[in-house]
Amino acid sequence: MKILRNILFPVVPIYYLITRLRNWLYDKGFKSSKSYDIPIICVGNLSTGGTGKTPMIEYLIRLLKDKKNVATLSRGYKRITEGFVLADKNATADTIGDEPFQFFRKFKGIKVAVDGDRQNAIAKLLALTDKPELILLDDAYQHRKVNAGFNILLTAYYKLYSDDMVLPTGNLREPRSGAKRADIIVVTKCPSTITDSEKNTIIDKLKIRKHQRVFFSTIQYSDKVISTTGELILKQLPKFTLVTGIANANPLLEFLNENSLAFNHIEYPDHYSFKPEDVEMLSHNDLIVTTEKDFVRLSEYEIIASKLYYLPIELAIDKRDDFDKMITNFMGI
Repeated sequence: MKILRNILFPVVPIYYLITRLRNWLYDKGFKSSKSYDIPIICVGNLSTGGTGKTPMIEYLIRLLKDKKNVATLSRGYKRITEGFVLADKNATADTIGDEPFQFFRKFKGIKVAVDGDRQNAIAKLLALTDKPELILLDDAYQHRKVNAGFNILLTAYYKLYSDDMVLPTGNLREPRSGAKRADIIVVTKCPSTITDSEKNTIIDKLKIRKHQRVFFSTIQYSDKVISTTGELILKQLPKFTLVTGIANANPLLEFLNENSLAFNHIEYPDHYSFKPEDVEMLSHNDLIVTTEKDFVRLSEYEIIASKLYYLPIELAIDKRDDFDKMITNFMGI
């Protein structure tokens, strides 16, 4: 794949110019972007995944769900349905996508919707009798037909957008200049040992504008793994099989190795739809630990349900009070 990407380098200037022109047309008003009367917060990135959008959406849900009627809106990547779907008791990872289904099963009382056409979805959400007072747009930084009132841009510590280039040789969906639309930039998946000097170096590399604030976040792993029926102490686990279908499993692997845990790792592509033959193979393991995103798909299979656990994670943000205040000030609460 890396060789192919390098071969396609001549395409990079073409992709760059097309995406740059698209942004210019929106910036100058030649292409229309719709604004709304309710607060809309967009969480996204410049790169093709792996920056931690799901933990950030969950952080915002926890921060705001007791203050406002919250809805999340995602595309619903790799779902089998089409158009607008509002999650209900019949929802599955197949009908709304794994990450939206994770939101739905985890947070009671919020609305979870999916639709590739965000304008259509917002119209349908606002037509509900119990309409939302806030919409969290998941992975919609490049969806400029909706003018979100507040933009949170994520960039991973190990692969800053300032060190990357656009597709197909790089991983950026649009040029680095697109970062100017962000109100907050969060450097995610930082090591817990990151120093203030290193933070300042990163801020300089990102070329922050006057209206922007930069925050740094780390992943906090639970000390327990959880199943549908119970939980186990992580450090007391016998040797297990780790199953991941995420964009970058390295932070998780580093955490498990730092805790001297014994495991075999089976890695699948991001958003992988597990097949019966995959599950049959996994069923021969005594203990399976996976991510929460993969758990929502794998737990549907009874053959492994009794031996399947996931490791919960949460986002820890430096200067958390300042971050929260920026969000609540935007919300007017």
